[in-house]
Amino acid sequence: MPKIPLPLSAEDLTIFVRALSEQLGGASPTHLTLMNMAARAAGYQNVQHMRSAHAAAQRLKRTVDELPANTRAVERALHHFDAEGRLKQWPSKRGVQTLALWVLWAALPAGQAMKEQEINDSLNRQHLFGDPATLRRTMIACHLLSRRNDGTDYRRVEQEPPADAKLLIRELGQRTRMRSMGPNNA
Repeated sequence: MPKIPLPLSAEDLTIFVRALSEQLGGASPTHLTLMNMAARAAGYQNVQHMRSAHAAAQRLKRTVDELPANTRAVERALHHFDAEGRLKQWPSKRGVQTLALWVLWAALPAGQAMKEQEINDSLNRQHLFGDPATLRRTMIACHLLSRRNDGTDYRRVEQEPPADAKLLIRELGQRTRMRSMGPNNA
C-alpha cells in the first residue's frame, strides 16, 4: 500500500516541541535539543538555520509586496482617461494598454458569470471609442477575463493587480470622486 504524504504544520515550533516533550515525559531530551531535532527533521541544519531562513523569507515577501509603482507609467496612462474615468482612446503602447485594462477589470463584477452582451455593456460604459470587442479580446489575452470556448460565461479573473495598476485605479477613483463632489461640495 503506497504511503500518502501527510502534511504537518505548527504555528510555533516552541509550543510544538513543548507538547512533544510533555508526551515523552522523563525520557525527553532538553528543549533546545528537541528544537534542533525538529528543525533537522524539517530539512534545516538546526533551529538557528530555520529561524534565519524564515526571517529571510519574510523580508523577501515584504520586499515583493512593497514594490513601488512606476509613477511615470501611471501618469502616461492617466492621460488616456477623461474626467469621469473613462478610457478616451486605445493607447498605442502595450504597457499603457495593459494598465488601462486593469482599470476596466476593476469595474467588472467579481465572481459573476456574464454574457457577451453584459461584458460589452460594462466595457462601453468604461470607454469612449466604441470597440468593446478589442477590449474584451485583449483582456482575455492578458488573463484578466476568461470565457468558455463557445463564447459564453465571461468572468473576471480574480488576482492581485500590480502596484502600477493599483495606483492608477486609486488615482482615477479619487479624480472621479472629486469631480462628482463638485466645487461647491468640496
